[in-house]
Amino acid sequence: MKTRIGVGLIGFGTVGTGVAKVLFENAALIRRRVGVPVELLRIADLDITRDRGVAVPPGVLTTDVKQVLGDPAIDIVIELVGGYDFAKRVMLDAIAAGKHVVTANKALLALHGEEIFAAAESRHVDLGFEASVGGGIPVIRALTEGLAANRIESIYGIINGTSNYILSRMTRDGDSFDAVLKDAQQAGYAEADPTFDVAGVDSAHKLAILANLAFGTPINFKEIYTEGITNITEQDIAYAREFGYTIKLLGIAKLNDGAVEARVHPTMVPSDSPIAKVEGVYNAIHLVGDAVGDVILHGRGAGSMPTGSAVVSDVIAIGRNVLKGAAGRVPPASFQQDQRRPIRIKPMEEISSLYYLRFMVLDRPGVLAQIAGELGRCGISISSMLQQGRREGQTVPVVIKTHMAKERDVQKAMGEINRQAFISEPATLIRVEGKDE
Repeated sequence: MKTRIGVGLIGFGTVGTGVAKVLFENAALIRRRVGVPVELLRIADLDITRDRGVAVPPGVLTTDVKQVLGDPAIDIVIELVGGYDFAKRVMLDAIAAGKHVVTANKALLALHGEEIFAAAESRHVDLGFEASVGGGIPVIRALTEGLAANRIESIYGIINGTSNYILSRMTRDGDSFDAVLKDAQQAGYAEADPTFDVAGVDSAHKLAILANLAFGTPINFKEIYTEGITNITEQDIAYAREFGYTIKLLGIAKLNDGAVEARVHPTMVPSDSPIAKVEGVYNAIHLVGDAVGDVILHGRGAGSMPTGSAVVSDVIAIGRNVLKGAAGRVPPASFQQDQRRPIRIKPMEEISSLYYLRFMVLDRPGVLAQIAGELGRCGISISSMLQQGRREGQTVPVVIKTHMAKERDVQKAMGEINRQAFISEPATLIRVEGKDE
């Protein structure tokens, strides 16, 4: 009978610090939940001199990763170095050594998850990655265990706190994207290089993981349509409000007619919906199961302690399995490895949606008729239209909301309209989630 669960941590940055604090400060509580002490025996990092604000016992810190991977007393290795090559090597080496692995590395799992899943399955060790999506929100365990009886029909997620903070501030204060981004960087909500967040890449990494678990199929991250928030303007936010919508950056995955939709883009959602009310750096994930119906998970999507909480939840779950000799009880990818099936990812041009279209046009007779005519020729029906004020000979906005339409038809119409002489700048397109009217 084991008398303790030994843990090694590789990467002592923001999240690693949170993990150490949770393990040290809640040690007595964790022991009561697991049954034996869960002890952080080794922490490996390039910098072991900087004060992280957490008291580490003597002899725990090291700059040598091999002291973690080669220590027979360590049952679980936590990988928090981030990136691809080194992190992947650490995880595969730990698995090869028969150690269970916990990670928060969504980018690595989105690109190389299949290799890591297969390695864990082959060595009969557990792989925990609750912290890879949604920070402290337990969405991974919800999909792999809590909702395991359900056919998951759809996922709608605000899964990037930086973008949600920016859009929330733009909506509340009417400020520009650039101004709010600068404030977010000064407040520590956005990185110095925020590209992964504002371009939607971070959300796409997370959506790849969620769709993989939900639908039991390998998801090629590169097939996920990804569009960020850099082109969203105060004007579009104001028009969205007039239509009764709020703009959010969503990760959307749906299983329809034997194919998977997987896409990340700015989306107008009804302003009275729960997802529209999620503000600041918070995340929210709306799951729909065939038996359970709607499930909404909401909480802090990042940060040292929330993400550290998620990492330690995996350590606790794996520690319980170790004590019962039940490693591999839950398959890493939710479905048994030999029961996962390739499912076609729908190209973006095949999806159907409602659309918000904004055209900046020269105010002259016949312009509205030409726009409506081109939309009609492409099979697109107009639900409502706004044109505020008349300034003959000057540029004015024409805003249209469509009924349900195919992406390829909308893109074709937009291309034709953008070529017209009365268009002063490329038109804006934002997809809309909600019921057709």
